[in-house]
Amino acid sequence: MEVYVFEGKNEEQVLEKALSNLNVTENDILVKKEKIKGGLFKAETFKFTVIKISDVQDSIKNFLKDLLNKMGLDVQFESSLREKQINIKMFSDNNAILIGKNGQTLSALTTIVKQYVFNQIGVYPYINLDVENYKDKQIMHLERLAKNIAREVRNTKEPVYMENMNAYERRIVHNVLTNFKGVTTESEGEEPNRHVVVKPTEE
Repeated sequence: MEVYVFEGKNEEQVLEKALSNLNVTENDILVKKEKIKGGLFKAETFKFTVIKISDVQDSIKNFLKDLLNKMGLDVQFESSLREKQINIKMFSDNNAILIGKNGQTLSALTTIVKQYVFNQIGVYPYINLDVENYKDKQIMHLERLAKNIAREVRNTKEPVYMENMNAYERRIVHNVLTNFKGVTTESEGEEPNRHVVVKPTEE
């Protein structure tokens, strides 16, 4: 990954210089910002360490390919960029190994990749790793479950405590029930035992 460094007297000036020199928009880059204190007669300056998201995307694919080859897996990749989020789908002849029990291997791979990029530039990227359509199916299943529970809560007027979920899964539940009449949701507990509670609303 090629890293670029720009400095200037204020943040707006440095950002403008970076975008102009690299011929990109703000959505095309990851930036680590640093404020450099000035001396006795020197004003403070700003330092931006910049990397193109497209370069990060390519680097992640190469990193994953090397890592997974060492695990004996031949993996193909599909990738896309959307609003600073790097989306990478993996396809192999043994998707079960890539996914792991309850998606644990996939989650671990995501953590490793984020740390890899952070070690390069000092910023964590927005990245969504998936194996074929595992996450799409997971989202559909979770949304269906949440709606069924919401109907139950609305009918019985009794709260339901869902199983422990990670932040990504809890967000899916909250989002799908945001406009669901008769119920409200909130997260309770401490990680890793945090869960969603679906409660009836007062009429």
